[in-house]
Amino acid sequence: MDVKRLVTFLLIVVVALGVVGGTSPYLLKNIRLGLDLKGGFEILYEAEPIEAGKAITRDSLVETAKSLEKRANASGVAEPEVTTEGTNRIRAKLAGVENQDEVRQLLKKPAELSFRGPDGTKELVGSDFVEGGAEVGFGSTNQPEIHIKVKDAAKFKAVTEKLLGQKLAIYLDETELSAPVVQSVLSDGNATISGSYSYEEAKKIKDTINLGALPLKLTEKYTQSVGATLGQQSLHQTVQAAIIGSLLILIFMIAFYRIPGVVASITLITYTWAVLLMFNFMNATITLPGIAALVLGIGMAVDANIIMYERIKEEIRSGKSLLSSLKAGSKHSFRTIMDANITNIIAGAVLYYIGNGAIRGFALTLIVSILVSILTNVFLSRLLIHLLIRSNLFKKPGYYGVKEAEIRAL
Repeated sequence: MDVKRLVTFLLIVVVALGVVGGTSPYLLKNIRLGLDLKGGFEILYEAEPIEAGKAITRDSLVETAKSLEKRANASGVAEPEVTTEGTNRIRAKLAGVENQDEVRQLLKKPAELSFRGPDGTKELVGSDFVEGGAEVGFGSTNQPEIHIKVKDAAKFKAVTEKLLGQKLAIYLDETELSAPVVQSVLSDGNATISGSYSYEEAKKIKDTINLGALPLKLTEKYTQSVGATLGQQSLHQTVQAAIIGSLLILIFMIAFYRIPGVVASITLITYTWAVLLMFNFMNATITLPGIAALVLGIGMAVDANIIMYERIKEEIRSGKSLLSSLKAGSKHSFRTIMDANITNIIAGAVLYYIGNGAIRGFALTLIVSILVSILTNVFLSRLLIHLLIRSNLFKKPGYYGVKEAEIRAL
């Protein structure tokens, strides 16, 4: 028996479970719950153009709603629900807000488009541009570029003379969208913003410039508290179901796979703790779809263990030694596991990109769960089984779920 490897295995397990047991109450206490589980408050805004006589378009209303959502996220409110209503109203539902007045002031401030020099001075603002004057075109090398028009050609000429050869950065609020260099003095009020833009990037800048020419003023119609749509009972039932399901999975793994099942149970517990740790680190908000994604992640983590252990059992049945079976089984199962995980990560990324609110929460939880699962249920699981096999304490194939009669002569 190799005592050194056995002690290493026990040390890793004791430290891992000790950290999990000691920090889990703190992690659970600090998890932020979403609107569906905890409630929050909502604000109804009425939008109107800052300059009298201008109309509110559907695009400007939608872009303003997107701007509100980004501001809410920037203020620490995760997964806000921001929707448009009618032709001039926007409703924002926010959860987990400690200082409501501060968030309300931040949200209703009009989004400001500005062109700034290297020293940060605002040389041009959104209202300096011709309404709807920005367009996407293509240069001589078929590279997308943005054509813009300003209202005051003399002012624009003075700016380009001042910053000739320097950057004139484009900002939305305090976020830099692009930083083109002024290459010549422009006196006709027309300019071209060129760079290594994709068509989508160029279109986004064009839309932002056009929106900046139509800034919307937001007026609060009312603010009210929003109760949890599901309530504490639903939360407790969901958590209870998740715990029962996880315990059944652990019992199945231990009963069917013996020693590898014990290792899988350890890595699954570590995996769940690591996911909660990541949520706290990202200051993420947990919704019911997020809990569903976490449970789904546990199921996928079990799949990774089962694929590897079944492959190891097949190698043992072929007559190979335990160590050779571990190496061959791990090697042959790794690609299958990674293919499945990468496919799910791509699906989660698509959901996160096109979704909003709870859908993005589900997608983010799924992606985080998969990445953590790869670390714990593939690499950590393989390390722990390797240490046990090399310790020579559990030599019989029965410890790994394989009967002596099933082993064929090599």
